[in-house]
Amino acid sequence: MYSVPEIAFLAPIFFIFEIVQLVMAERLIGVKQIKKGTDPRTEGPRESIAAAWVLMHLAYWLWLGMMLWPGFGRAHILVIIVVSLVGYGLRKNLPLKWTLVIFTFEGAIRIGMLLALMGRMWRTLYS
Repeated sequence: MYSVPEIAFLAPIFFIFEIVQLVMAERLIGVKQIKKGTDPRTEGPRESIAAAWVLMHLAYWLWLGMMLWPGFGRAHILVIIVVSLVGYGLRKNLPLKWTLVIFTFEGAIRIGMLLALMGRMWRTLYS
């Protein structure tokens, strides 16, 4: 039986980040943008928002890498990594109308994995 590594307690922060990311994606690449026929990926958000987003993504990927070593929740982390890489590859090569669909499914899977990881943490701590 594994104990919960301290690094795992950052999972709720990334859980919230994933939810905010889904909301922001809907606002940036939402149905209204698709109907207008504009591609917001060419414009992007303001520089300060983009910088914060990049830093959060770097912290997220660093956390994912660090979570592979303790062995606790390794399957959850591997699913998040694989889904992120496959989703990125698909989003990069598909038209805008499919980007939001893929991003939504991708985000839902990552949120589910983080929720499952937090549930495992809870069961480990209180069993």
